[in-house]
Amino acid sequence: MKMVTIVGARPQFIKAAAISRSVAAHNHAHPDRLVQEIIVHTGQHFAINMSDIFFQEMAIPAPDYRLEIHGLGHGAMTGRMLEEVEKVLQREAPDCVLVYGDTNTTLAGALAAAKLHLPVAHVEAGLRSFNRAMPEEVNRILTDHLATWLFCPTPVAMEHVHNEGLDRRAGVRVVQCGDVMVDVLYHFAPLARGHSATSRAGIADGYLLCTLHRAELTDDDGRLARVFKVLLDLAREHDIVMPLHPRTRQALQRLDLLPHGSPKLRVIDPVGYLQMLDLLDHAGLVLTDSGGLQKEAYLMGRGVVTLRQETEWTETVTAGYNFLAGFDPAAIHAGVVRMLGRHVDNTQAFYGRGDASQHILASLVG
Repeated sequence: MKMVTIVGARPQFIKAAAISRSVAAHNHAHPDRLVQEIIVHTGQHFAINMSDIFFQEMAIPAPDYRLEIHGLGHGAMTGRMLEEVEKVLQREAPDCVLVYGDTNTTLAGALAAAKLHLPVAHVEAGLRSFNRAMPEEVNRILTDHLATWLFCPTPVAMEHVHNEGLDRRAGVRVVQCGDVMVDVLYHFAPLARGHSATSRAGIADGYLLCTLHRAELTDDDGRLARVFKVLLDLAREHDIVMPLHPRTRQALQRLDLLPHGSPKLRVIDPVGYLQMLDLLDHAGLVLTDSGGLQKEAYLMGRGVVTLRQETEWTETVTAGYNFLAGFDPAAIHAGVVRMLGRHVDNTQAFYGRGDASQHILASLVG
């Protein structure tokens, strides 16, 4: 069996690590039924600390193709990816095409495969924010409607697939498999300790860990300014460590909002996966607009204040471990007060038990 895996953004590299490990384990156990994985890196995230570091520290096989497509608007980027991915798929003629999540890379890979009549496997199918203003929401909906295999991480995702009638389309296979990020975290968490010691040097444990990257925040100057002012206010009482996404850094520089003379707000460059897990391990609370970090925080036993008005990962909100604050300064302050130091029971298997990649590969291999 030949499988083409298409990745391009930080979360996809992390998820792909789990599948690649399962492929290696399968090939070792079943040399008569080998799976050949061809990895295509579109280049959507291309900086070393947003891309290469993940391949290196997570032992992901080097990409077979690097398309180097980045720095464009949504339409231009998706179009260029569609064109170049199509060429790769025509050359490789795989049995299936594996895509992850909800990025432009996801949609371009799914579109290219579908137009060539190649089966699409979508990991993280069925997620919905019900906010069509998010580019990610459009990407994930379209990808689900193109996919042959819908790998749903949660019962809620399964419900969304059913409500949209996707499970009643001819030839479609829907699998509740759990979340591959659980597989990755369980494997790498023991290896992560001490990896961000420099980033948190001189800061006591219990700090606020903050990440911001979504376009609905970084592309709205007024909203970004309000949220960043809240962070500066919080930094009067709390240490904050903030790995800064390149897009967010550019927006803050444009608005002249990068902090100066705020010793309790430590802005650092983006970090690798092991460094992020170590930062999480020493944090007291997470503030983020990242879906992946919401889950990782829960799995590491940390409460979250989500800087969005909705989330696809509703399980931790329902359980009381995730406070949806949106962009309102008062709500963000209230969320920090409510969630800091809150006990998080991370033994509930909201996202599976760390064997999602095995379920996925078993379904694909048949």
